[in-house]
Amino acid sequence: MSLKKSLGKIFPVIDSNQRKKMIEDSILNGKQSNNGVVNVHRYTLGNVGDLYAGPHHYFDELKGKQVDILGFRKISKKKRLDWISKINDNALVIGGGGLLNIRHFERQMKLFEELKAKGKKTVIWGAGHNQRDLSKYQNNTVYNINPSNFGIVGTRDYSAKTEWVPCVSCLHPIFDRKFTVNKEVGVIYCNKTSKRKDLLQYFKDFPSTSNTTDLEEMVNFIGSSDTIITDSYHAMYWGILLNKKTVVIPTTSKFYDFKYKSVISDYENYREDIKKAQRYSGVLEECREINRNFATKVFDYLNI
Repeated sequence: MSLKKSLGKIFPVIDSNQRKKMIEDSILNGKQSNNGVVNVHRYTLGNVGDLYAGPHHYFDELKGKQVDILGFRKISKKKRLDWISKINDNALVIGGGGLLNIRHFERQMKLFEELKAKGKKTVIWGAGHNQRDLSKYQNNTVYNINPSNFGIVGTRDYSAKTEWVPCVSCLHPIFDRKFTVNKEVGVIYCNKTSKRKDLLQYFKDFPSTSNTTDLEEMVNFIGSSDTIITDSYHAMYWGILLNKKTVVIPTTSKFYDFKYKSVISDYENYREDIKKAQRYSGVLEECREINRNFATKVFDYLNI
């Protein structure tokens, strides 16, 4: 038995699994209320796409009501109790981001799935599958939660048997700007890739940035590029919104099921695949209309 597990028997907070189990039990055995509403998603400054995928940025009804889904893992007792209180006391708007079919968020999503039966109002808004198993990249017809166990469900995966609701970040006014194109190809890395010198070598001839920057810099970079090559979901999505040609090097299943397809490529063949990429018009307007209509439905359900 590991030292961590041994100590965990004496001090449960040290063992992350025991700590999470204590939180799950506290919520499932606690009183569930819908006194207000919170927007649960990956609220982090380290990934600009995740940060702006929460609808609390775009609707007054949700302003300032964000909760980080990883609050579930906090060591601080005060922070854990605060997270439990917010989940127990409020209706939940969950999403967006790649919260489904990924181990990182599975326990939280399974926990939320049980709350509708206890009287909790729950909404999934623009979340999507994020399967890391290469063999299952194009076979995500089933989620790791049952959508019927939530009050209202809209996912960003076009082929899913749920209402299609693309990421709400399309509502940000930054996408209304006009941009001057000054480079043929721009490369945008996700956080992990940006630390891999071996992978960065493949794109040394092109201007690049990563999804760890801020929204202003990342969208300006996309806007000034004719073609985007990326392994970041939101770089792909925002590129399509801005009428850019997009080529993706997939790291999970999330790249395969947007309504408007990017060219799927790899490190060896991306130069040839650039020639296959295409633009789509009207996507920004379509995605905005869908999200505004979905918001009306959600806020009626939540009575806010």
